[in-house]
Amino acid sequence: MTNFAVVIREEPEGGYWAEVPALPGCYTQGDTIPELRDNIRDAISGVLDVMREQGREPESNVQILDVAV
Repeated sequence: MTNFAVVIREEPEGGYWAEVPALPGCYTQGDTIPELRDNIRDAISGVLDVMREQGREPESNVQILDVAV
């Protein structure tokens, strides 16, 4: 099992969307956080399947920095 950082954003009109910085093009949305969590797992799985078929690996140079200001 591999862990990926997921960036979640709340939409002003309701719902959420998420992206995975280490997997370009890996985005999804959901009305609730639990729905979004399920959707992002499916999206990650799908992107990883395609990458494996193409002989590619997730980007390893992506770093997530948590900064408090």
